[in-house]
Amino acid sequence: MFHDYIEKISASTVYDVAIVSPLDFMPRLSQRMHNNIYLKREDLQPIFSFKLRGAYNKMCTLTENEREQGVIAASAGNHAQGVALAAKRLAISAVIVMPTTTPAIKVEAVAQKGAEIRLYGDSYDDACLHAFALAKEQNRVFIHPYDDPDVIAGQGTIAAELIKQHPKPLDAVFIPVGGGGLLAGMAVYLKHFWPTTKIIAVEADDAACLYSALQAGERTVLEQVGLFADGTAVRQVGKENFRIVRDKVDEVIRVSSDEICAAVMDIFDDTRAIAEPSGALALAGMKNYIAREQPSGQHYATINSGANVNFDRLRHIAERAELGEKREVLLAVTIDEKPGSFLKFCQTLEGRSITEFNYRYANKEKAHIFVGIQTYSSAEQVSEQLTQLLLSKGYPCIDLTNNEMAKLHIRHMVGGRSTAILAERLYRFEFPERPGALLRFLS
Repeated sequence: MFHDYIEKISASTVYDVAIVSPLDFMPRLSQRMHNNIYLKREDLQPIFSFKLRGAYNKMCTLTENEREQGVIAASAGNHAQGVALAAKRLAISAVIVMPTTTPAIKVEAVAQKGAEIRLYGDSYDDACLHAFALAKEQNRVFIHPYDDPDVIAGQGTIAAELIKQHPKPLDAVFIPVGGGGLLAGMAVYLKHFWPTTKIIAVEADDAACLYSALQAGERTVLEQVGLFADGTAVRQVGKENFRIVRDKVDEVIRVSSDEICAAVMDIFDDTRAIAEPSGALALAGMKNYIAREQPSGQHYATINSGANVNFDRLRHIAERAELGEKREVLLAVTIDEKPGSFLKFCQTLEGRSITEFNYRYANKEKAHIFVGIQTYSSAEQVSEQLTQLLLSKGYPCIDLTNNEMAKLHIRHMVGGRSTAILAERLYRFEFPERPGALLRFLS
């Protein structure tokens, strides 16, 4: 049924521009998860993403006339770089339409590869519609980021490498999904040669277009998508992609932004590489799967699809990683507004470490604080225990661990401005980062 894809993948010439990405064993995470975990390093490609495979494979199929007319693509990131690099290598004129909201670093990366850039619209959809119009007006070939058989086959070369790199069929392969190009290409090839291997797609829970389509039995259009994992933020899975994956994929797992942040940290711990959120998506799904199924001694591979992360997002990722690992609880607590109250509160925690504390004077009677507390077991269980403990000691509190608004905004808005304070001074204190240091400082 899909034999033509096997032939296309086997005959692909993507290695004119792409490398055979390594399959790295992750010793630390493997030990922690009690399974053998491997990471396919597509972040090491020349554009730090797998996307150049599909773009180059597609553009190699163009006729001489089509090459002379040139190509056009719409993208806010990795696909744009893939098309630009492929066009430069094949000496084809390329126009890339990018949303006006695209970070400057990504615009510059595409420009450096010689493509002509057009900034248009506030979203990918706006840019894509404009690209379609320009393609018709200028008679250029539109290079779709995922819904094209030759693009799908180019991405499928990753599966061909994986089969050569691992001595026997893996128990499962976890693959990130946006529009479905990478997933479709890898799934069709892996299921042909390793039919017993589970193919598990992983989506961000706020951009789960494949899950929605499978539930409905047909492609659906999401009203809106989250942009944290921007490389996979797609409203509708591709038509050809859906035809393939509904037949080849065993399961779809959805993960939160916090789980993705934790996976970015896991990749860094084992490889010292920083993945973009979409690049860590598959690993987040694998951890979710292991937590649910409790397997042991299995062999799993996950795809690190890219590393084009904006530097200014790293702080957000670092802040949320502990929450994603379920090793931190966030609480809103009311304590007395008087000297010694914070020390008394810390002593009530029975030795647990405080990871974050936000407070500002509001009135004479009560202080409202936002506090992060480290856990060493299930955050859900610890949160319930802590809430009960604090209530029993007379501290009104609310668990905000799973409150997105609190994590993004409220933590920075605690207290507010008080009319009772006419003047104040700011002090900075430094003390050692070790257990008990805060208590000793307060004492």
